[in-house]
Amino acid sequence: MKVLFDTNVILDVLLDREAFADDAAYLMSKVELSEIQGFLCATTITTIHYIIAKSLGSKPASKHVATLLSLFSIAPVNRLVLQKSISSRFKDFEDAVLHESALYSGAQYIVTRNSIDFKKSKLPILKPNELISLLNTLE
Repeated sequence: MKVLFDTNVILDVLLDREAFADDAAYLMSKVELSEIQGFLCATTITTIHYIIAKSLGSKPASKHVATLLSLFSIAPVNRLVLQKSISSRFKDFEDAVLHESALYSGAQYIVTRNSIDFKKSKLPILKPNELISLLNTLE
């Protein structure tokens, strides 16, 4: 199963967002165990580094990014992805880029806490708890 993780799900773990961290950490463990092929959009990496560096400093940010790069495949952001994002029907350009990057990479799902932002998605959109339920039914 190929799943692109939205930035908010990764930040839930890295910033230990209490209400959301457990489900997100569980899903990341499934990536680590190769039970899910996890993807991150290239822009997610830069966003995460920026946010973590602001709150924890540059060294911890670089460490977190290195860990993510060892676990996840990176969905590229190239000219085609950006052109399709511009012409998509998404209201938010950043969400459009993430969506088009997922499509370009062959992801089957996007996992996000902001499913409303992906109403125009061509891929199934799952909240973390929904993806966990799906994984449990497949076991």
